[in-house]
Amino acid sequence: MVELARADPSEAGARRGSLVDEAYAALKRAIRDTVFPPGYQGSEQEIAVRLGMSRTPVHEAIIRLQEDGLVRVLSKRGVLICPLAPQDMREIYEVVIAVESMAAELLAALPEPVRAAAADELEAAAAAMDEALAHDDLPGWAEADDLFHRLLVERCGNGRLRRIAQTVTDQAHRARMLTLKLRARPAGSAQAHRLIIAAVRAGDAGEAHRCARAHRVAARDEIVPLIEHIGLRQL
Repeated sequence: MVELARADPSEAGARRGSLVDEAYAALKRAIRDTVFPPGYQGSEQEIAVRLGMSRTPVHEAIIRLQEDGLVRVLSKRGVLICPLAPQDMREIYEVVIAVESMAAELLAALPEPVRAAAADELEAAAAAMDEALAHDDLPGWAEADDLFHRLLVERCGNGRLRRIAQTVTDQAHRARMLTLKLRARPAGSAQAHRLIIAAVRAGDAGEAHRCARAHRVAARDEIVPLIEHIGLRQL
């Protein structure tokens, strides 16, 4: 009798974890880019079909996204993509301002080789923004802009700041995508980003904090009043 090889439980668990991670990333991306718009309500099966994935990892991804505040599981009524009110966006930007200004300060205080490498990554993201804007590729610009701000936090060396930032930046990105074509051409972001990069390269923590704060305050003061002006009740 031929003895069948038994599957390694650790390998099965790793595959399952990988599928859940993929489902989590795919659904988060769909929410961030408003493929599933604010207020959308559907069953787990419908969401899984639209993502082209099986239901089990999507179910576990939804549980994680509920912890992130992006979805809400409704008993016997499926899953709701959590809408955000203008006041929610104001509060989100207040958190973003605090987190990113501190992240920039911490990054600028790191040893020179570390902050130089981070500054190179930030510069590459800024260059990608310039390239996208030159071709009137606003979604591409938004993705490169999002990468810049994520790198700023991820490279600062503070894991707790990174975890705090993850949820609020996802929510801020959704507002950015919804208002992108309603705002003025975002040409000023490049200069603001390069001021942050210069402060990081120079190791000037105070200036890095100031520049990062001023940049996000300007974004808040443009986007939140615009949302209120056009009468968006949720986004």
